[in-house]
Amino acid sequence: MYIAMNRFKIIIGREKDFEKIWKNRETHLDDVTGFIEFHLVKGKTEETYTLYASHSTWKSQNDFSNWTKSKEFRQAHKGAGKHSDIYLGHPVFEGFEVITL
Repeated sequence: MYIAMNRFKIIIGREKDFEKIWKNRETHLDDVTGFIEFHLVKGKTEETYTLYASHSTWKSQNDFSNWTKSKEFRQAHKGAGKHSDIYLGHPVFEGFEVITL
């Protein structure tokens, strides 16, 4: 399995706006090969931002990589820049291969 995460620093006071964007967006993930599940998680509030992370689980890193090159990915991310006023910096991507113990 593979876990893909993006960390977002959201400007204080804009948290509800960010959550609304995610609740109302079309992810286009339902029929994507290898997709397992998605979560949006909220972390600590610091002095200037609240930390969020998008967390998606995939059957393999290859499945995730294929999705990032797909039309579904482009559809899910179109217009992403129009909300730049709620972010403190760009999202930070982190990818993890799941180790079976």
